[in-house]
Amino acid sequence: MAESEEDRHLKLTGDFDCDPTPLSTLRHSTSHVMAQAVKRLFPEVKVAIGPAIEDGFYYDFAKGEPFTPEDLARIEDVMREIVKADIPFERQEMSRRDAIAFFRERGERFKVEILEGIEADRVSLYKQGDFIDLCRGPHVARTSELKAFKLLSSSGAYWRGDEKNPMLWRIYGTAWLTQADLDQHLWRLEEAKKRDHRKLGRELDLFDFYDVAPGAPFWLPNGMILVRELEKFARERLDAQGYQEISTPMLVNKKLWEQSGHWELYRDNMFQLEVEGEIFSLKPMNCPEASYVYKRSLRSYRDLPLRFSEMGRDHRNERSGTLTGLVRVRQFTQDDAHLFCRPDQLQDELTALLDLVREWYKTFDLQPSYKLATRPEKRLGTAEQWDNAESSLEKALRGNGLAFEMDPGGGNFYGPKIDIDVRDALGRGWQVATIQVDLTMLPERFQLEFIDTDGQPKRPVVIHRAIFGSYERFIGIITEHYAGAFPTWLAPVQARVLPVSEKFIDYARTVHRRLRDARVRAELDDRNEKLGYRIRDAQVRKVPYMLVVGGREAEQGTVSLRPRTGEDRGAVALDRVVADLTAEIASRAADLTAGRS
Repeated sequence: MAESEEDRHLKLTGDFDCDPTPLSTLRHSTSHVMAQAVKRLFPEVKVAIGPAIEDGFYYDFAKGEPFTPEDLARIEDVMREIVKADIPFERQEMSRRDAIAFFRERGERFKVEILEGIEADRVSLYKQGDFIDLCRGPHVARTSELKAFKLLSSSGAYWRGDEKNPMLWRIYGTAWLTQADLDQHLWRLEEAKKRDHRKLGRELDLFDFYDVAPGAPFWLPNGMILVRELEKFARERLDAQGYQEISTPMLVNKKLWEQSGHWELYRDNMFQLEVEGEIFSLKPMNCPEASYVYKRSLRSYRDLPLRFSEMGRDHRNERSGTLTGLVRVRQFTQDDAHLFCRPDQLQDELTALLDLVREWYKTFDLQPSYKLATRPEKRLGTAEQWDNAESSLEKALRGNGLAFEMDPGGGNFYGPKIDIDVRDALGRGWQVATIQVDLTMLPERFQLEFIDTDGQPKRPVVIHRAIFGSYERFIGIITEHYAGAFPTWLAPVQARVLPVSEKFIDYARTVHRRLRDARVRAELDDRNEKLGYRIRDAQVRKVPYMLVVGGREAEQGTVSLRPRTGEDRGAVALDRVVADLTAEIASRAADLTAGRS
C-alpha cells in the first residue's frame, strides 16, 4: 500500500514532520490550541495527529458523532480564550516507555500506537496549560502569538488513511501571521467556491457525472468543444515539431504489463478482466504499447529522434474516496508522447520540450515551476542508469536557466522526471506536465535498438512526456483559472445575436448567418423575453460577445457590440465585427479585442 498522507507526518520521534519556518510553526501551534479547545468542550474525545499543511492545519479526533458547524464556532471561541490567556508552550522529554505508559493511562490509544511503532529511545512532548501532546515541535513561545486563525470545515478521515482503520473526524483550519493575510486567504477560498469547476461544469453544460460510471465524465456538447479546441491546439504545435500521431489499444493482455514491470509494481491501480481464459487490463498508460510501434521497423541512427504522440484513453483504479471532479478521475485522455532518441540527442530534445512547455502554457497565462523527482525506493534499473538519467534532467534544467526544487524519491519506478506545476489566477498550484527520462523500462525490457554509425545495435533513450497531463484535469484547472469565462477561441459559444424585438429577427438571422459562415460559434437568441433578461443570461453563460440589433443597426449594417465584461462598445460595422472576431479567434488571444477603437 502506498504511504498515506498521515503516515508521511509520522516520523521517528513519534511526531509528524514539521517545517520550522515561522508560518508552519504558527500553524502547528494553532493546531495544538484547537486540540486543547476540543478536549475542553468534549473531554471524551481522543486525539490522533494534527500537522501543519499548505495554507493551514488539521487535527484528527475520535468522536462518536461528527463535528457540526455549531461545534466549530464553539471550538473557535474557546481557542480565542486560550490565546487571550497567554499560556506558554513548554517542551518536555520522556523515555519512549514512559511516554507509552503516560498516554495509555489517559486512554490516548493513537498516541500509544504511534509510540509503539517508532524506534527512538526518547521523545518530546509539548504542554500548554491543561493540554499535553506528543510532539517534536517547534512551537511559538506563547499562545498570545496566535492572532489570525479560522476553523474552516470538518470531514471524516480514516486513521492513517486506511479504510480498514477507524473513522476519525478531522477539523481543518487556517492560520496566518496577520489578519490581512487571513482575510486575503478567506477571500481566495470564497472565490475558489465560485470557480469550482464541478459547479461551473453543470452551470455551463460542459460535463456531468453519473453513478453508473464513477470517476468518468460524461462530456456534453459544450464540453466537447473545449476538448476539440485543445486537441486542435496540441496537434498544430506538435505537427510543427515533427511529431507523428499514433493510437494504441485500450484493452491489453497482462503479458505486456508483466514485461514492462507494471504488473509487479502498478497492478493495484489497474482494471483487470478475464477474456476467454486470459487476463487483460484496461491500459493505465500508453508507454509500453508505443514500444511496439517503434519495434515494427529496423531503426537507424538517421531515423532518430522519433516523436510519437498519442491522445490515449487510459483507466486507473483510483479509490472512490479520492475522486474529485475532473482533476482526479478513473478514465482520462492524456496528451501523451514518447520520444526515442540517441544518447547524444537527449539534451537537445529536453531543451526543445522545456521550450515547448513554456510556450504552450503562455497561451493560457499559466506560469510554470519545476521539480526534479529522483529515484523511488521500488524501481527498475541499475544505480548507474539512475545516476545518468537524473543528471541529464538536472543538466537540462540548469542549462536552460530554470530554477527548480528537488523531490527526493518522487520519480516513477522506471525513471526520474521533471514535474511541472502551474499557478492559476488565485495563486493555487497544480501539477500538470511531466518529462521523464527512461533508460530501463522501454529500452531494456522491450529490447529497443537502433543501428548506430558503427553498424552495431545500441539502446535508444526514451522520453515520456505529457504537457496538458490529461484533457480532463487540464480543463478542470482552466475552468477555475478563467472562472468559466474562457477566451473567445475556447468558449463553447463565442457570440450571441440578440434582436431588440421580433420586428428585427430577419436582420438578426442575417447577422447570425454571417458569423456562422465565418466559422464563429454563434447562437441566435430570439426568445420572447425582454432584452435585458437575454443580455444578463448571456453574461451568466459567460458568452464573450453579445451582438444587439434593432432598427438603426438593420439600416446601417451594424451591430451594437457588448462584450461579457459589461461595457457597450457601441455601433460597429458588421463586416468589422466578423473580421475582428475571426482574427481574435485565429490568434488565440487572451483578451476580448473585437470592436475596440
